[in-house]
Amino acid sequence: MARSRPTAALPTPAVSGRATGSVTLADVAKIAGVSPITVSRVVNQPDLVSAETVARVQEAIQRTGYVPNLLAGGLASRRSRLIAAIVPTIANSIFADTIQALTDRFSQAGYQVLLGLSGYAATREEELLGAILSRRPDGVVLTGIAHTPDARRRLLAARIPVVETWDLTPTPIDMLVGFSHEKVGHTLAEYVHARGYRRPAILSASDQRAESRRLGFLAGIGRHGITDVPSSIVPAPSSLGLGREGLARLLDGGARPDVVLCSSDTLAQGALSEARARGIAVPDQLAVMGFGDLNFAAHTYPALSTVRIDGPAIGRRAAESLLARIDGKQVDEPVVDLGFEVIRRDSA
Repeated sequence: MARSRPTAALPTPAVSGRATGSVTLADVAKIAGVSPITVSRVVNQPDLVSAETVARVQEAIQRTGYVPNLLAGGLASRRSRLIAAIVPTIANSIFADTIQALTDRFSQAGYQVLLGLSGYAATREEELLGAILSRRPDGVVLTGIAHTPDARRRLLAARIPVVETWDLTPTPIDMLVGFSHEKVGHTLAEYVHARGYRRPAILSASDQRAESRRLGFLAGIGRHGITDVPSSIVPAPSSLGLGREGLARLLDGGARPDVVLCSSDTLAQGALSEARARGIAVPDQLAVMGFGDLNFAAHTYPALSTVRIDGPAIGRRAAESLLARIDGKQVDEPVVDLGFEVIRRDSA
């Protein structure tokens, strides 16, 4: 009796591959029905290819499991297609909108963003830059303007475009998109004084930008003859718990403010909680100001008065500046001040 033979499985689309068996760009091109150069453009510069072709190539990439060799492409074009961005923290969302807008714009242009977290120490940023620059990014986005001398030297020696963000100076390393923290402090001083507050206090995180706002406020309110302004400084990054602790420290230390200026909405939220726990009515007995206009600020009780920063605009403008410089174009405005807006709500 003859034995029946097992039924053979249907063949999958054949790909040539190298001796290692890895899928090549040519394999993807064959399956997508396009040229290898078109596949390369979809991977590196998708904005130059029609949406229909991009979809076809991406489907072929998914079917084959192809992983683009960006390093090889970078060696040929002298580009890595990599952008490095360094932010202090993702513990709260104040930088999230900037990073999202930055990442979206670079993705459209065929670049990937490598995100580094520096904490709030310039020395940690220096260590990160040492690791990042060894990977030859095409550009770097930094948060703030306070860097160690070694970090500055490394960035200048790398000869790649750099954009500093979330701060302002007439002498950036290369380009800058941000706003003046000192001016924020001055503006808040005028805001609270115009509304009749005469006993201000400050609840601030220990980072350099928050300190610039604090000093700006002290200088501004001092012009109105108010020089006794107690401050409670808490470690960065901010948290609701630190906001409660910071306000408790002020009140337990004998301060009797009629308004407290917080260096972040997160600290301000904590201050609102501590005031409520102590039976202090906001704003009748104590007004509270925040900074950042985070997504919860309008929904606290009472709604939080704060300072709005256009984080997405900072990210988009920083990306556009870097892309222009990478493409060898001149940037007409190397220093861009996007300003800020005081948002008046119920808490102050």
